[in-house]
Amino acid sequence: MGRMSRRVFALAALSTLVTAPGAVAADTGGPAREVAGAGRAPRTTAEMRGVWIATVGNRDWPSRPGRTAAEQRKELIAHLDRAVRHRLNTVILQVRPTADALWPSPYEPWSEYLTGTQGRNPGWDPLGTAVTEAHARGLRLHAWFNPYRIANHTDPGRLAAAHPARRHPTWAVPYGGRLYYNPGLPEVRAFVQRAMLDAVARYPLDAVHFDDYFYPYPVAGQTFDDDDAYDRHGGAFPSRAAWRRDNIDTLVREMAAGIRRVRPGTRFGISPFGVWRNATTDARGSDTRAGVETYDDLYADTRTWVREHWIDYLAPQLYWHIGNAGADYAELVAWWARVAKGTKTQLYIGEALYRAGAAGQPSAWRDPVELSRHLTLAAGYPQVRGHVFFAAKDVAADRIGAMARVAADHYRGPAEPPR
Repeated sequence: MGRMSRRVFALAALSTLVTAPGAVAADTGGPAREVAGAGRAPRTTAEMRGVWIATVGNRDWPSRPGRTAAEQRKELIAHLDRAVRHRLNTVILQVRPTADALWPSPYEPWSEYLTGTQGRNPGWDPLGTAVTEAHARGLRLHAWFNPYRIANHTDPGRLAAAHPARRHPTWAVPYGGRLYYNPGLPEVRAFVQRAMLDAVARYPLDAVHFDDYFYPYPVAGQTFDDDDAYDRHGGAFPSRAAWRRDNIDTLVREMAAGIRRVRPGTRFGISPFGVWRNATTDARGSDTRAGVETYDDLYADTRTWVREHWIDYLAPQLYWHIGNAGADYAELVAWWARVAKGTKTQLYIGEALYRAGAAGQPSAWRDPVELSRHLTLAAGYPQVRGHVFFAAKDVAADRIGAMARVAADHYRGPAEPPR
């Protein structure tokens, strides 16, 4: 996911912390009862307790490219064992970070983040090993795919010789210093689904997981060049924006159907940027002033995906502190709970563990209790079925003990993930 440190938002940070809300009438979608204090027993026997393991740029794992297969396996096992020690129950492993693969894919090259050279066989099967070892520890394994990102540069010549983007150069669009597959081409959509479903067919994955990248985040002064695709395929739509949203909606619906067809019982979840739309843009939106809105900027209608139950779960990245002026964690938990209320889509909350104790963060993130307060607040919303923490390296470092505090306050015993 990258993640929020690379985003530019029109947000003003506040250091003020607010307490968990009190009782609110159930028909508002707010808390159904007074929130208990930290240290309470878990309110349910089933909740998501997840951690992302990012491989793009060797963010979390492997620690660097080129380590031996044995060293990489040892590092992976350490992340799994650490998740167990913190009484987590799910790992979300990034297995297709840049149109490549952490398994022996017939469609795309081996990831450069394993060996340092895209296409070079690492001598082992990371995804197959991760599934086996996670399940042996009682952990669920969600395979995390990025559908459209090709590279964190714009030079096709740096890709493996047999890379699909080199064989089909018209599929690729350079934008913002990166290279992307064009979501507006039906042949691209069909290809990326085949590539991802190959992993679903090979391994007993508990879920398929997408992150927040659909159309790329906007870059000032640059245009995503999909004119030809729009001319060919966009005629039935009132605007380019509507056509782009339909492209992403179609990917989501088709991928969900493909997963059900290839491996019934494997779930499908998405972790989008946390703001669908600001209320100043759309009365149905959240009381926020975020500089990015997924509906308008990434062409991802995340609210509809939940309301229509196109996916099994949504884990919005609510990477702000309680009381943030532009995007208050408390406001967004309440908003997403209202969206999920009455639907069959499960709601988990993406948590910014990486901010806790990090340099340059607002004062709220220097408090080791901030993250625990998030879980206390969210416990008042029955629609919230758990949390996912970004990311594994930060669980290991736990700079100010924020993750240890979460485990002590909220994860005193084990819990099964929701089904």
